[in-house]
Amino acid sequence: MHVSIVGSGYVGTTIAACLADLGHEVTNVEIDDEIVATINAGEAPIHESGLEERIAEHGGSTLRATTDYDDVRETDLTFLCLPTPQAEDGSLDLAPMQAGAESLGRALADKDDDHLVVVKSTVLPGTTEEVVGPILEDESGKRIGDDLELAMNPEFLRMGTAVEDFLEPDKVVIGATSEGAAATLRELYDPIVTREETSLVETDIREAELIKYANNAFLASKVSLVNELGNIAKTYGADAYEVLEAVGLDDRICERFMRSGLGWGGSCFPKDVDALRAGAREQGYDPALLDAVVAVNDGQPRRLVGLLADHVDLEGARIAVLGLSFKPGTDDIRKSRALDVIESLQDRGASVVAYDPVAIENVRPDYPDVTYADSATAALEDADGAVVATDWPEFDDLEFEGMASRIVVDGRRIDIDADALEVYEGLTW
Repeated sequence: MHVSIVGSGYVGTTIAACLADLGHEVTNVEIDDEIVATINAGEAPIHESGLEERIAEHGGSTLRATTDYDDVRETDLTFLCLPTPQAEDGSLDLAPMQAGAESLGRALADKDDDHLVVVKSTVLPGTTEEVVGPILEDESGKRIGDDLELAMNPEFLRMGTAVEDFLEPDKVVIGATSEGAAATLRELYDPIVTREETSLVETDIREAELIKYANNAFLASKVSLVNELGNIAKTYGADAYEVLEAVGLDDRICERFMRSGLGWGGSCFPKDVDALRAGAREQGYDPALLDAVVAVNDGQPRRLVGLLADHVDLEGARIAVLGLSFKPGTDDIRKSRALDVIESLQDRGASVVAYDPVAIENVRPDYPDVTYADSATAALEDADGAVVATDWPEFDDLEFEGMASRIVVDGRRIDIDADALEVYEGLTW
């Protein structure tokens, strides 16, 4: 098929490269000239495992980027992969989505054939049909169900494993207003949904929109519950990891997302949980459990720094922060717990020296008063204490001889030689 994708952010770029890898012809529509040039040169505009080689292979050929919306007329369907930034109360700003739908609608006004528009961005129930659909109709002069088809196809991509998640997913969710739209998406995803390990879920559009939020709210709630249990375990002197490993053997619960520690961050969990909370309040429902989920998560960085303060006078101390990205395998720092740790340390008068394998340049502009090291060993040199904020594999089996005081508080349970330290303390163990 010939697919167009509006937006070349994290999701748009990843699915463009993966669809090209599946044999489809892909046109990325993007307003940023630099990103367009980067993709057409066969280079990846973001750091993601497996993405660079796919764009190198397909960029400029079966994967082409452009700033011209008119190019969508030559395609069979269009994915809207646009940002939905949040207000302080968690509600979504749909302005980018509305602007993209307007430009797409104007371009489709001059297309003779039918066209399928698929919302891929995470939006609250009703957005696809009540916001995107009417804009497309107004700008194109076409009607949904006649010359236009509308569908919702949420993404479930994790930073660091996004390519694998797209090509080998647990599920593909199709929310469509017609059998024709659903059939087109089934054909597009045929190499994926025919895998025995992948479930195909077909539903209405509102259900598809809510499935993504429910998915992330459940996982975020599970992590916060695990961290609550971990915090309780620590007060009893029990090892939360041993406790939760046994709990995870219950097939009703399973072992995934059972690692207690510093908490969740990134773009999806914080944004989706906050949007669902705000949306629930707009509907007149008080989401008390989700409020508690966020409160537990927000408290973990302060608990980590509090544990360190039990062993180190933080005023004027040199503290090493190991890891800046919200999780290993990505340079994404959005809502990273490491940044909350840094701010808490600085509030207590500490001098921070930080290291991350790939995320330093993303942090530096907003935290210019942090010292950045070129290795974990260099960050630990002369440090009065250290905290582990991201569990990068290279942090396993670190040497600590260069520290002024070999005191480490671990927020992620890395593989560490505790006997080589004066103090080793886990956040929840």
